[in-house]
Amino acid sequence: MDRRHFLAAASGASSLSFLAGKSPAASTPNVVIILCDDLGYADIGPYGSSISTPNLDRMAREGMRFTHFTSANPVCSPSRAAWLTGRYPTRVGVPRVLFPADTTGLPDSEVTLAQLFKGKNYKTMCVGKWHLGHLPPYLPTRRGFDEYYGIPYSNDMVPRVLLHNQETVEQTATLETLTQRYTQQAVRFIESARGTPFFLYMPHTMPHIPLGASERFRGKSPQGIYGDVVQEIDWSVGEVLDALKRTGADRNTLVLFSSDNGPWFQGSPGRLRGRKGMTWEGGVRVPLLARWPGQVPAGKVCSGLASAMDILPTVSRLCGLSQAKNPPDGIDMGAMLLGKSQELERDVLLYFDDRYLQCARMGNWKLHLSRYNNVTYSPAPAAGRFNLTLIRPELYDVVGDVDESYDVAAEHPEIVTRILARVEEKMGGFPEDIRKAWADTKALRSAGGATGAVTVLPAGVQKK
Repeated sequence: MDRRHFLAAASGASSLSFLAGKSPAASTPNVVIILCDDLGYADIGPYGSSISTPNLDRMAREGMRFTHFTSANPVCSPSRAAWLTGRYPTRVGVPRVLFPADTTGLPDSEVTLAQLFKGKNYKTMCVGKWHLGHLPPYLPTRRGFDEYYGIPYSNDMVPRVLLHNQETVEQTATLETLTQRYTQQAVRFIESARGTPFFLYMPHTMPHIPLGASERFRGKSPQGIYGDVVQEIDWSVGEVLDALKRTGADRNTLVLFSSDNGPWFQGSPGRLRGRKGMTWEGGVRVPLLARWPGQVPAGKVCSGLASAMDILPTVSRLCGLSQAKNPPDGIDMGAMLLGKSQELERDVLLYFDDRYLQCARMGNWKLHLSRYNNVTYSPAPAAGRFNLTLIRPELYDVVGDVDESYDVAAEHPEIVTRILARVEEKMGGFPEDIRKAWADTKALRSAGGATGAVTVLPAGVQKK
């Protein structure tokens, strides 16, 4: 067993020993995951936002705030695949955003966190945006959830149908009351699960555009409609926490609050560079609050590197779930979550956008390897859009240089070499289409600018 796997195993053992001696209920804790859509790193009070979020502020005081928690992708569908499988989206066949015209989704070969919970007789429900396949074989009720209520993809896609299980509730979902109705369904589920272990996955539709807030919150925030929406999400969190207390489940429930990726047109990444659809930190680093009274230390801040892919192996260990048949890419971060360690030794973490590897992170160091030749969601150049290898890899200390402003690759060639060697080794284990995308990227090089303003093609290849 190498040092990395030994430490990962040790962190898992510490999680279990920390639970040992607790009440029998502690071996089957409830889990609630509240996941926002396009919420920026600095869009809530615990991360410095001016938007009023008293319930999330309370959650941070009563639990732990993570400052280096990353999504596994800077856009919707892939990031959700990682949350539910613990694996790279490029490994599980969901490398890009899924649209209503798509006829596929998360494949049956992948086991979701909900399916693992069902193996231990948990009650399970998904409330909100699914976005891992909208046709019946791919909906939540086929992937381990007893019940589903929500929109099967983003709210800017049509038809914007609201489903209960597989039945249509509204052909065009009313956005203004959506957060309220999601909250009502979540509270109803918690109340119905009294005395039974449960898993609630609550991926909010908001604050993805188009934005909608109820009359109670519309126009109440100084930050406009975006602030209204965030304040309503904060209210929703408060309703869920109150339901846990009211039903006696509070002290036996782990609640996680996060976002699928960075902010899109509105919202704030704070000092982080970039936004949704970019592998700069602003596109992938997201808030994570964790609350579990008596287990997760109150008022703690964890600065260790963690990933959305860590959630499945961590929760599986804490709840005594069976091991997933496909090995996760994430690690058990229980030692950090339970306040036993500030950080864990882990392998290099890869940053993909679509099928393309763009960055790799090792501890404080983040190496940029490739980049698109135009900015996400901007009009594509006439020559097309390419993912290009940078002329030279760029190295950033993302702890000391928060906004990735100063490339220090020349000062640390040994770190660049170490990360590159590990990247090549890891990429060899990905599916063929991902390996081919990496080979194609290395064959295309940028010249004349960091974003690849001029494309240099391999000898004998003509630009189309």
